Amino acid sequence: MTYEIKNMIIDDGFDGQEYVTADFTQDYKTYSVTFNKSDLEVINSWMFEEETSLPANLPDEVIEQIRTDVKKRI
Repeated sequence: MTYEIKNMIIDDGFDGQEYVTADFTQDYKTYSVTFNKSDLEVINSWMFEEETSLPANLPDEVIEQIRTDVKKRI
């Protein structure tokens, strides 16, 4: 799978929790995945189309690759 992380935000302290959000593109589509920073479990994932955001149903392999990349960056 080919993707490119375009942006990553580490939110330290939102509501007592810490989160990492990675925005990436794959096949000309834009996605956003938010992980719990402590264990990198997925909190939510979104796909953006035109002016709409929809819940993304990403395959486990994609999530694992993004998780590994995020882990290296934090």
